[in-house]
Amino acid sequence: MTPSELRNQLTGVFGFPVTPFKNDLSIDHDGLAKLADWMCGYAFCAQVAAGGTGEIYSMTVEENIEVVRTVVKAVNGRMPVVAGVGYNVAMGQAMARGMEAAGADALLVMPPYYTNAPWEGLLQYYVEIGKSSGLPLSLYSRDWAAFTPDQVAQLCDRVPTLTFWKDGQGDARKYQRIMNKVGDHLAWIGGIGDDCAPAYFAIGVQAYTSSISNVAPKLSLKIAEAGLKGDRETMNALMKKYVLPLYALRDKRKGYEVSVMKKMMDFLGLPGGPVRAPLVEVTADEALQIKALVDVYADVL
Repeated sequence: MTPSELRNQLTGVFGFPVTPFKNDLSIDHDGLAKLADWMCGYAFCAQVAAGGTGEIYSMTVEENIEVVRTVVKAVNGRMPVVAGVGYNVAMGQAMARGMEAAGADALLVMPPYYTNAPWEGLLQYYVEIGKSSGLPLSLYSRDWAAFTPDQVAQLCDRVPTLTFWKDGQGDARKYQRIMNKVGDHLAWIGGIGDDCAPAYFAIGVQAYTSSISNVAPKLSLKIAEAGLKGDRETMNALMKKYVLPLYALRDKRKGYEVSVMKKMMDFLGLPGGPVRAPLVEVTADEALQIKALVDVYADVL
């Protein structure tokens, strides 16, 4: 798939599977394969393996490559598989090469480990990872890895395979300026969470990444449909009933964007399992709140 072909295909929802772990914290590859296969029953534009929701940074380079291999095999060409890479230049390159060999269709480049890197160093990080693979790639702009419109334009010039952009900043004003500067050279993706979908679609993104896709794919697709149509009434109703109560639980503690989703999956009989450190499990009281929320979700499962 060429970058332009992929760019045109990325409309709607990215499924963002967790990486299921067994009780001994080894990867549950059978559970992961079942999850990836189940997600293929819904009209996602792609699946992202070993992303942030997939706990990329809790796994070794080799484990991340194996996760991608498992997802690629389970998906079996039914939708593109985007593979997460990161850490540093050498490890990011090794992951990019290994994931390309494993059959990934594109790469999602996470910010590097060093939080105080200057712009010139950041630019080189993305350039070198881009050189290591022929796959289309996306940058994930999150946390301290924030960019100006001019810097995004420079990245487009220096990284020829840069095809789409995942925003994790949640700054609609700045993202709109970036989109205006670069235009249709990239596919624009909303990436900070389902709760930010209304703002993202209001400024013109063509897709968003959904962790809710792990539990309620129909809901994720309804959100994207309403956003692409500009149906604010439906969007607001979905946010109020389903999304905001879930995100209120996720906001209780850092890292709960993964822990809460995995616990909800466990209640639904889906392959979630425990989280690896430095993430922590939800408390017993929070687990009861999540279980109650499952009942609310009954009509979108």
